[in-house]
Amino acid sequence: MVAVTLAGCGTTTYFAGRNLPPSGLVNRVLIAIQNPSALAKGSLQIVDAYYDTRYAFNNINKIFPVGGFSGALPVSIQNMPEEQVGAVYSSGDGSLAMISYATESSTGSQSGLNGASSSISITRDGAYIIAASQQERVLTVVDKVGGSSYGLSLPGVYRVSVNPGGTVALAFVQNSNYVYYPRKLTASETLAYSGGPSTWPANAEDCEPQNAPAWCLFEAADANGTPLTFDRPIKAVFSADGGTAYVLNCGQECGGSQSSVTLLPTAPMIFRVSQASGTLPSQNSLTNIPTPGGASNALVTSSTMYVVGQQLQTDGLFTGNLTVVNLGNNTASSAVGISDGAPGAPSRMILADDGTLWIAMTKCNNGERYAKGQPYGCLTMFNTSSNSVSLIEPYQGDATGIADVEGLHKIYAVEGGQVYIFSTTNGTAIDNQYVTVTGTASDVAYIDAHSDSNNTVY
Repeated sequence: MVAVTLAGCGTTTYFAGRNLPPSGLVNRVLIAIQNPSALAKGSLQIVDAYYDTRYAFNNINKIFPVGGFSGALPVSIQNMPEEQVGAVYSSGDGSLAMISYATESSTGSQSGLNGASSSISITRDGAYIIAASQQERVLTVVDKVGGSSYGLSLPGVYRVSVNPGGTVALAFVQNSNYVYYPRKLTASETLAYSGGPSTWPANAEDCEPQNAPAWCLFEAADANGTPLTFDRPIKAVFSADGGTAYVLNCGQECGGSQSSVTLLPTAPMIFRVSQASGTLPSQNSLTNIPTPGGASNALVTSSTMYVVGQQLQTDGLFTGNLTVVNLGNNTASSAVGISDGAPGAPSRMILADDGTLWIAMTKCNNGERYAKGQPYGCLTMFNTSSNSVSLIEPYQGDATGIADVEGLHKIYAVEGGQVYIFSTTNGTAIDNQYVTVTGTASDVAYIDAHSDSNNTVY
């Protein structure tokens, strides 16, 4: 990408009308760092992903910290380059800070959250925040349109999935076989449900505030009110047109029976007022695709879905697998072995240059490969053309973040709390000595990506 000064305008842009940021960099990777010093519990650092340096290519004394960020123990970056913003969640203080990519500074933390969040997402337009507040036993909805925050009672809630369009949110309860969704009420519904639980619909778990509810939390049920049954559902990813939620049934990996993917129509679950339509089908009419290799994370591209998970072995240990699902005919391939990981734990997936898919796992040294003395590691490079594993990178600790540096044939990864760089052409390590950080790196994001799909958190 070449920065071009627009004649007569006094503005410098590089692509898609984006202004050149204060750093002057056009290939930026943002790093979330915990405990960077004795005086700070968290910081955000930008590095030049073209030259792979933490400083300017022509001035080693010029570095690029994100100004105004004060979160404690940042753990994840929700990357939204199309909107030129990112949302950084910090586990140390339960804050969600918004970062302006244009100014390379924090615009402040979001209010209305109920303590710590085990899973959190903000819609692309910034209008709604959905968070699993597991310690508080509620699903938190921050409605910035209405100017209020709601804690909808749901004991055990620990994961949320929000579609990229910001119209559907699904909530998942640990060790449960059911799925829940919040919905904003119309004025007539508020009036009808204001008499307390006895006036709520049969599948409503909670409506708040109870004397004049603005939001309700519903259990996914069919038109007859019968709850739809899943198998330890843990996450959902969404079709390109937004019409289908692919619910990942974790199965044995999460204490259930059989891992699979269930196709659930999203229209009845849209949370924005006056957009929902139709009813959820009966359990018998839902399409279910078995994935014997496990199903705890997935990524959808066009008509293909890549599903990863852990498969229980006869010795009680788990081994990692990837299953390729053809969404054209809803069939699954045989499972392909990848990095082992902690059963049911969050993992990261991202598509990169040269037809590669990268998968990051945690606790890969507790799996079958380590126990059997086989080569093991937490980061896998998968070839999408041949549907085969190119390599499993040698173990360097838990892999907690990946960023695809588009067009430069490399990815940035966080392993064992440090930043590494790998080639997407052959998986070899690229010199990382000038991007290593002081403190513990937890996540990375390529903030100059062309689209929000360059994101490992959704």
